Amino acid sequence: MGTFFGHLVPGLALASLGLWHTINTIHLYFLKGSNKFILRFWYPLKSPLLRKLEYLELILVFSFSIFAILVQILDFQHFHFSFELDNIEHATMFLPLVIFTSFTFLSELTNLSPNMIGVSGILVASIFGQELFLLHYHSTDHVGLEGHYHWLMQLIVCVSLLASLCATASPSSFPAALILSISVAFQGCWFINMGFMLWVPDFFPRGCGTQAMNPNSSSMHGAVVCGTHEADSRARALANLQFCWIFSSILVLTVSVCMCFGRLRRQRKQSAEYEQLDPIAAVGFKQIQL
Repeated sequence: MGTFFGHLVPGLALASLGLWHTINTIHLYFLKGSNKFILRFWYPLKSPLLRKLEYLELILVFSFSIFAILVQILDFQHFHFSFELDNIEHATMFLPLVIFTSFTFLSELTNLSPNMIGVSGILVASIFGQELFLLHYHSTDHVGLEGHYHWLMQLIVCVSLLASLCATASPSSFPAALILSISVAFQGCWFINMGFMLWVPDFFPRGCGTQAMNPNSSSMHGAVVCGTHEADSRARALANLQFCWIFSSILVLTVSVCMCFGRLRRQRKQSAEYEQLDPIAAVGFKQIQL
């Protein structure tokens, strides 16, 4: 993952998945209402033209996870396995995703999914728990500005872990389900931001540049180093601002989706009430004529 595309591709995948879950969670809440809402840890693609792609989310997540694992443990240039410790750690982060998608797909095919929501929740929590564990106890110690970006990433993953545990314990909790979806989208956006800020020279903060890799210090890694303490402090402050700006942007998008679905539900409710009142009004009009 120590490249621009190593951050961009997983980031886009996570951001898309989080956005898909955020929209569907809000839609399900306004469709079912607060009393009948039960969260889902995956959402089928419901379309009369694409019935065969109902399990598209599970298939895509499973395929991407397998691909990500292979990319980490295979050296495609020389066509042999490369068992570098940090690569194995990155590959291991995707292993719980493979387990979750496989279990969920099999439970759907065997019609056991309604009774397995608790198990699915535990598997989802294990995804974020293992990710947080491996990020915190990474064999490659990220230092400097990159270490600060990774520390902020751990905050987001921690929120995902807590939200998944709350959602598992209370499947009818709309806030827990929404926070879980938002945090996944936030993870993806932050991955993308890290890719640009740490691996594209045009986006490096002022006073910071690329660090020459030291072969004698394999346990320490920093893609960007700042020349002075003032430049480092300014770069960290900029990272904090980016964190807040991205989070605020996701909140604005979430609120906008809520407003759209809320308005649609109100219009449908008013239309249904009008249809119920219309026959009554017609009968009353006939009685007056008589």
